[in-house]
Amino acid sequence: MSLATVTAQQNSANATAATASSTAASQSGSTALNSLSANFGDFLKLLMTQLQNQDPTSPLDTNQFTSELVAFSGVEQQINTNTSLTQLIQLTQAGEVMQASAMTGKQVTVSSDHVPLQNGKGTIQFTAPAAEPVGIAIYSDSGTKLRDATLMAVKGSNTWTWDGTDSSGHTVPDGSYKVAVAGANADGTTSALTFSVVGTATGVQNQSNSIQLQLGALSVDFSKVQSVAN
Repeated sequence: MSLATVTAQQNSANATAATASSTAASQSGSTALNSLSANFGDFLKLLMTQLQNQDPTSPLDTNQFTSELVAFSGVEQQINTNTSLTQLIQLTQAGEVMQASAMTGKQVTVSSDHVPLQNGKGTIQFTAPAAEPVGIAIYSDSGTKLRDATLMAVKGSNTWTWDGTDSSGHTVPDGSYKVAVAGANADGTTSALTFSVVGTATGVQNQSNSIQLQLGALSVDFSKVQSVAN
């Protein structure tokens, strides 16, 4: 049994597209503000009517309607603040999309538990705490092990390139595949090693209010980008 086989497989992170969420939030804030403005106008009309028709011997409580005015103003300011924050988020995301778009076509190193197989090649980088045997296993999203390899790693940075074939020597299609990397301990046990994957950036998407960088079939959050080759 290989070293990587005994390590726990990590869950993949998939996100469904929801690019209209920011727009919906902005429309919601605008509707709430319009509704409040209409109610505020009605409140002032009622207040003026009460003032004009109040009983001189029993005038209205000024503290009460002053408190109501303050409450209306406070809610109005809060809605305006929320609307401004929504607009700021939209502008920030637009800037991130432009920044991420500049990576298209470049070699990018990202933190992910999947490796992108592009043009029959997938590259994994990991750091070994010592010169030791290291096992690497490749799985399909259904959990089927496609390929495992054992290599003698050097202390520090190491790179392993997958040629896109399974354990039987058959070529698998380009796509996104789960990865597990494990190193051997002195007591005979194994420990999962932190790794990153390398691929060519092919596009950018705004999903669920986060910027996703695409490396072929693999999508990762923009914050997972570790380096970009010039």
